Amino acid sequence: MATSPTPSVKNSLLKLESQICFPVYAVSRLITKAYQPLLQALDLTYPQYLVFLLLWEHEQLTVKELGEKLLLDSGTLTPLLKRMEQKQWLSRRRDPRDERSVIIELLPAGRALEAQAQQIPLQMLDKMQLSEAEILSLRTHLSHLLTQLA
Repeated sequence: MATSPTPSVKNSLLKLESQICFPVYAVSRLITKAYQPLLQALDLTYPQYLVFLLLWEHEQLTVKELGEKLLLDSGTLTPLLKRMEQKQWLSRRRDPRDERSVIIELLPAGRALEAQAQQIPLQMLDKMQLSEAEILSLRTHLSHLLTQLA
């Protein structure tokens, strides 16, 4: 028969300082906030920046592939991609092999932003004041956690 935790153990489980969710949440918000002035200079939002990171790497992806890599559904991605298309950063077109699939492709203006964004990762590393080894370790642990939870 399972026993209930003693009151002191139960209470410690419900303390904010005992949670992993809060520091992850707070750090995520603060990192996103730190990106804002850097991205504002390029007229980008943080989610747009994430889309660009993938497109600069792959040149073109389907909406489904973007969603899988960013852990976003098409209902969230579609309005974001439409706004990026209106700025002529990318194009959206149906895949001729599968009409249900939409291909996202960089346009010259979107490609040009890559050169302007080159310094952003370095500026963020400087703000975080972590060593390369610490960054690598943190990214490895967070990637493992993402895999476990996704």
